[in-house]
Amino acid sequence: MKTKKLVLSGFFIACGIVLPMVFHMFSMGGSVFLPMHIPVLIAGYFLGPMYGAAVGVITPIISGLLTGMPPLVPTMPIMAFELCGYGLFTGLIFEKTNKIYLSLISAMVAGRLLAILGAFVVSLTLAPNVNPIAYIVSALSTAIPGMTIQLIFIPMLIKLLFKNKEISRIIA
Repeated sequence: MKTKKLVLSGFFIACGIVLPMVFHMFSMGGSVFLPMHIPVLIAGYFLGPMYGAAVGVITPIISGLLTGMPPLVPTMPIMAFELCGYGLFTGLIFEKTNKIYLSLISAMVAGRLLAILGAFVVSLTLAPNVNPIAYIVSALSTAIPGMTIQLIFIPMLIKLLFKNKEISRIIA
């Protein structure tokens, strides 16, 4: 089981690196559509809280180092906090309740709160000119289309994947 979760973690991390590259290739703003967030949220459903959190932390770090997206300072550490929250809380709440929407919305709120914490940490260390609240308000206002996409398509995708017997067998 551990090997399967490690392999799936690698798959979700790879998706979290490649999907934003595709969006940028077609000039579709990553900060608008949030393509890195989608694989991390899905990882939480299938891998649980610990692996989901690990996928959330590792994905922006590797992507930032390999592609420059997100920028290493100040965005990448803030996204690592945020996406860690997404993977952790999606997995945790889904494990406890088996409710897709509750898990997703809770994770989206918790992830944004952790992004504020990340922005605060960054403002104290790497980028003293970052105002945590202004940073998050700006990011939230830009990301409304991406959050809408997440709320519509992730639950549909999760239901579809759990209904598919082959995929369920691979993941379970």
